[in-house]
Amino acid sequence: MVISPKTQALVLPWLLLWFTSFASSSSPLRLIPRLGVHGPIARNPRGKNNFFESKMDFRTYYYKQTLDHFNYQPESYAKFEQRYLVSSKYWKSANSGPIFAYLGDESSIDDDLAPDFLTVNAPRFGALLVYIEHRFYGISIPLGTREEALKNGSTRGYFNSAQALADYAQVLLKVKNDFSAQTSPIIVFGGSYGGMLAAWFRLKYPHIALGALASSAPILYFDNITPSDGYYTVVTRDFREVSESCYNTIKESWSEIDKVAAQSNGLSLLSKKFKTCKPLENASDLKDYLDSMYSVAAQYDSPPTYPVNVVCDGIDGALMGKDILGRIFSGFVAFRGNNSCYDLDEFFSSQTLDGWQWQTCSELVIPIGRGSNDTMFPAAPFDLKVYSDYCMEYYGVPPRPHWITTYYGGHHIK
Repeated sequence: MVISPKTQALVLPWLLLWFTSFASSSSPLRLIPRLGVHGPIARNPRGKNNFFESKMDFRTYYYKQTLDHFNYQPESYAKFEQRYLVSSKYWKSANSGPIFAYLGDESSIDDDLAPDFLTVNAPRFGALLVYIEHRFYGISIPLGTREEALKNGSTRGYFNSAQALADYAQVLLKVKNDFSAQTSPIIVFGGSYGGMLAAWFRLKYPHIALGALASSAPILYFDNITPSDGYYTVVTRDFREVSESCYNTIKESWSEIDKVAAQSNGLSLLSKKFKTCKPLENASDLKDYLDSMYSVAAQYDSPPTYPVNVVCDGIDGALMGKDILGRIFSGFVAFRGNNSCYDLDEFFSSQTLDGWQWQTCSELVIPIGRGSNDTMFPAAPFDLKVYSDYCMEYYGVPPRPHWITTYYGGHHIK
């Protein structure tokens, strides 16, 4: 089920379910649906810093984590240092305070140390806060550097959700022991992919976690349980509810971009109009960025900024006489601020791109697509064969589109 971003904002406004569609016209790296935009660009499109002011309240620890929890070969016992952070600022005591555990997702744990549901509610419940970094992200990298680990087919095999859940179980038991908190109940939290992990952790380790809060967790977006165009339908609805003219301008803009790009100097014209820091190599780069911007605005459409309104006010408030792309650029500037140039690669760190590409090319096959008339975006139906062929060519292994529902359950998750 896909919940309206405005409803999601009431729970965990900083969590994002964001996908780049799987379209055969896009460049290979953009063929993979993505979850979770992280970092200051997503949280603050204009660049204002609201990074967690009390980060100093957290102490950093490292756990010597087991590489392979499920086999007993000699190499399974290799260790790597997994980072986790703990704040006892609001903790009442082991006898009366719970443990709120944030399960890291597809980025550095540093990106998640922002004001959120945990930090807001920790004082009320007297909770111990624990933030755990996901293996292969941030600095919790097994067997060398991230680049080396992801290039090695054998090493990549240890990079999956089941191993990550077992990591979290080990760390949480360690925290309970170190803080003499054997009787403290643990509630796990996460959003987007992290929300899936929270739900699955409660499913697989009910003796460790008393409960889980999984926000914007697309646990039913596998194996065709949910219509593939569901997410983009919701994003479109958010924009259309704010402004019909804004919705129409966006919908008409895609063909206009293609029309300009087809000219002999079209890419140069688009680069100048949108003030890109690097010259565009193809129209897909610009369209993917705008796709991302609209999705981010919808997913974070919460007070006080209401970014969908910001984008649409920019588009609708453009100077009289501006053409479609001029109006789109006005919305672009309203969202990002007036900069000398714009980096179209800023939404994702390389570690998120590289790591998430492997995860979605192996077990997390999320069939996100778009129909021809149901959204404000260009049609881009999900094609499992093209998807599988790309993953096979890139990694040498085919994706397993039915594994998540087999291992964790679909509608019957309990």
